[in-house]
Amino acid sequence: MAAYVVMEPHGRGEKADATTLVRDGFTWLGLLVPPLWFAWHRLWIEAGIAFVVMGALSMLGQNLGLGSTGSLLSLLVSLYVGLEGQGLRIAALRRRGWREWGVVEAATLDDADIRQALEAEAPADEVVPAPRMVPDAALARPSQPGIALGLTHVPGRP
Repeated sequence: MAAYVVMEPHGRGEKADATTLVRDGFTWLGLLVPPLWFAWHRLWIEAGIAFVVMGALSMLGQNLGLGSTGSLLSLLVSLYVGLEGQGLRIAALRRRGWREWGVVEAATLDDADIRQALEAEAPADEVVPAPRMVPDAALARPSQPGIALGLTHVPGRP
């Protein structure tokens, strides 16, 4: 199952179709053609930066006579986009004023959309209280009289 981050615009109102689901994980197209992948998702600045950096690394490798080292360095840019491309999409949506609604786990994008719609329609009255993380003082062990080891506790002194 894949995790999908659900992003919604700030002043969404009652539009149910205004959400965007972004699959959290590796993107193969981001690895193969990073500038085109960025442009497809309307990340224009990132597309320009990826194009310039990849081209500069390839030309630098050719001009310095390093052979395929420049191409391998541009491959690192591609690998970075493949690994972090979806995170860059989420960051770009946040800069545009979108907020994260939550995370939905599903096998496909359609299943994630259905799950998100069902969870969004669930009434807010059915809130389950969080389990208590700190135990009650009544459940703690009583202090034992006698010799104590340590710097701060001396038996018989307050």
